[in-house]
Amino acid sequence: MHDDKRNLDSVPEGKLGIIPLESCSEIGKAIDKYLVKWRCTRQHEHENDITFRGYMRDSYIVGASCPRFGTGEAKGRIDQSIRGYDLFILVDVTNYSLTYRLCGMENHMSPDDHYQDLKRVIAAACGKAKRITVIMPFLYESRQHRRTARESMDCALALQELVNMGVDNIITFDAHDPRVLNAIPLNGFETVQPAYQFVKGILGACDDIRVDNDHLMIISPDEGATGRAVFLASVLGVDMGMFYKRRDYSRIIDGMNPIVAHEFLGSTLNGKDVWVIDDMISSGGSMIDVAKELKKRNAGRIFVISTFGLFTNGLEKFDRAVEEGLIYRVVCTNLTYQSPELLARPYYISCDMSKYIAYIIDTLNHNASISDLLDPYNRIKNLVRAYNDKRIEDIEDM
Repeated sequence: MHDDKRNLDSVPEGKLGIIPLESCSEIGKAIDKYLVKWRCTRQHEHENDITFRGYMRDSYIVGASCPRFGTGEAKGRIDQSIRGYDLFILVDVTNYSLTYRLCGMENHMSPDDHYQDLKRVIAAACGKAKRITVIMPFLYESRQHRRTARESMDCALALQELVNMGVDNIITFDAHDPRVLNAIPLNGFETVQPAYQFVKGILGACDDIRVDNDHLMIISPDEGATGRAVFLASVLGVDMGMFYKRRDYSRIIDGMNPIVAHEFLGSTLNGKDVWVIDDMISSGGSMIDVAKELKKRNAGRIFVISTFGLFTNGLEKFDRAVEEGLIYRVVCTNLTYQSPELLARPYYISCDMSKYIAYIIDTLNHNASISDLLDPYNRIKNLVRAYNDKRIEDIEDM
């Protein structure tokens, strides 16, 4: 997957430093292990030059924290010099598992709290870093990305604020609407798709998938996810279908127009395995409704695939759906917090993104192009070929 040669032929932008905020501590440690492994075994012809001082280290993690006062106020602190560093700051704004004391009470951190901590760490850098890249898998306020009435445009404002604070690049995954980058058209912004990791996770967990047009179909649960489904169906060489949500625009419930029905567009399913792909599972109601509609149309096993498994209303809905035979597997990445209860579910497949992010960080630090990393077409093709040839050991190493 990784073209190491180009990183041997280029000079790093600066001394590499990774700051995983507490919300990303686990994935940050995994990323650091990959980077240490690669760089300690990399034979670089210029490794003794002064520009490569500190290139090989036991860890690239820079200590940082956001301690809080009793009132809930906080400050950002970086525990070492970062002058001249190429800093990569990771934050998961959806990690609700973290808490802090507020006037003697326990308060769970919200996306607003995580975003403020990100800004505090950026401010603590005091402009001494050579370059700052923010890796924010779930883009802050990405669901409030456009104005449809007299309302705020929170995501656009946040992007502009980060750029004004000195952030050079922002990397996110599967942005709800990539067009939000228009808020910062002159700055670096990448939205990365985890399609390859989805295919790898499913094929690694299930040994009886038939990847052909007679046994598999990709489904978009709504109009917004059509692009994801079209790409995956094209790479795998299978048909796709889609649902569109018919809404009642005369009412607003929980800030949205309620869904009246899911209308299906596509060919017959005839017992095929179905992969339903979307960017996020929030409450999960829409996904389960789609699964019910697919079963009415004689679908076989249903795989619910989502970049971000938020499960805001708990897991009970999915437990019942699996028991009733509506859903076969739920597939999500570890880009957002995964509770121990979720990881313990036998129907859940977690797709690890740490190696992929490590590739991106390593390549960007060398100022090399990440275009091939963002295009998983050939990697998916090779993966499916290895799966069909029963080379399971090759799949695990890809």
